[in-house]
Amino acid sequence: MKKIGFLSFGHWTPSPQSRTQSAADALLQSIDLAVEAERLGMDGAYFRVHHFARQLASPFPLLAAVGAKTRRIEIGTAVIDMRYENPHYMAEDAGAADLISGGRLQLGISRGSPEQVIDGWSYFGYRPTEGTDDSEMGRQHAQEFLELLRGEGFAQPNPRPMFSNPPGLLRLEPHSEGLRDRIWWGAISNATAAWAGKLGMNLQSSTLKFDETGEPFHVQQAAQIRAFRAAWKEAGHAHSPRVSVSRSIFALMDDRDRGYFGRGSQEEDTVGFLEGSARTIFGRGYAAEPEILIELLREDEAIAEADTLLLTVPNQLGVAYNVHVMEAILTAIAPELGWR
Repeated sequence: MKKIGFLSFGHWTPSPQSRTQSAADALLQSIDLAVEAERLGMDGAYFRVHHFARQLASPFPLLAAVGAKTRRIEIGTAVIDMRYENPHYMAEDAGAADLISGGRLQLGISRGSPEQVIDGWSYFGYRPTEGTDDSEMGRQHAQEFLELLRGEGFAQPNPRPMFSNPPGLLRLEPHSEGLRDRIWWGAISNATAAWAGKLGMNLQSSTLKFDETGEPFHVQQAAQIRAFRAAWKEAGHAHSPRVSVSRSIFALMDDRDRGYFGRGSQEEDTVGFLEGSARTIFGRGYAAEPEILIELLREDEAIAEADTLLLTVPNQLGVAYNVHVMEAILTAIAPELGWR
């Protein structure tokens, strides 16, 4: 394991039990948590994007703010739903946020997940073209975004422009060199993982995937990672790919931890159905004393295959408690798994 980051969904609710009472709380605490994670020596700060929900949504203002407040830590998403995105506007936003951070963006994108509203992308002005569906639309948006990030000129300049232009066709600005190699695809199947490898995207694999073999989740996820790497190798890309997996992992260090996570944790994989018909397997969570947790995590084949582990954090418990959660993993667990 080379890198460890946190992944926050940025939930907020006015419930008295929540430390994030408002959207402003969720956003400002996300910045604070990234600053604290960098101080602890963590490698990445990642944020989930959901629309029409009391969670983090438009990511680029947050990514730019985190980039301005930190100096070293990777800053990313896991993931942006490309069904909602204008690839041109997104390329400008991503370029600006990456330049503000000094080239530390690691953008996870995907076709997206089940939504809060029916066909939410249609309210953003998008419709699948005839003969395609919303999944294909998301992948088309992703491929257009990747092409724009190459920085090649494509637009015919005005012969009488307001400002002077460089020679030739114009590209979108600001352009951030190298960002194209830091795009990740959130794959739910072996086929989409291989598709991402063929296109030269890194791979993000979360705690759910299509149940394709009936094997335990971590075994199927490890096979998915190998399928991705095989496709990458076959495509002949020049650089090495990266792979992340996400997990809910809590070291039980004190009575607070045992009170929150010591009882009723999900200790087995579960199988369900995503959007009606797709049989899906959800990976287990981990909560135990450090010595037990280390042994359990050593048996997770997908963690062994990946180079980056993203820890999902309970952001509604507040910054201070989440710093405790991260520090416990970094000091008591991660070194035993080969980190640093």
